Amino acid sequence: MREVESPQWRKSSFCASGNCVEVAKVDGQYLLRDSKNPDVPAHAFTGDEWTAFVAGVRAGEFSF
Repeated sequence: MREVESPQWRKSSFCASGNCVEVAKVDGQYLLRDSKNPDVPAHAFTGDEWTAFVAGVRAGEFSF
């Protein structure tokens, strides 16, 4: 039986309040969660999906 890697959650450097989105990479997938609700299951994305998301953020495709 293979041991499951424990997520190493990281917050954005723009997070000032502590209530932020967190991301972790586990077994080739990117996990995304709300730091205010860490017990809610994280959303999982493939490497390609994560790359497309990051490119969209950098291109200004999302309004904040």
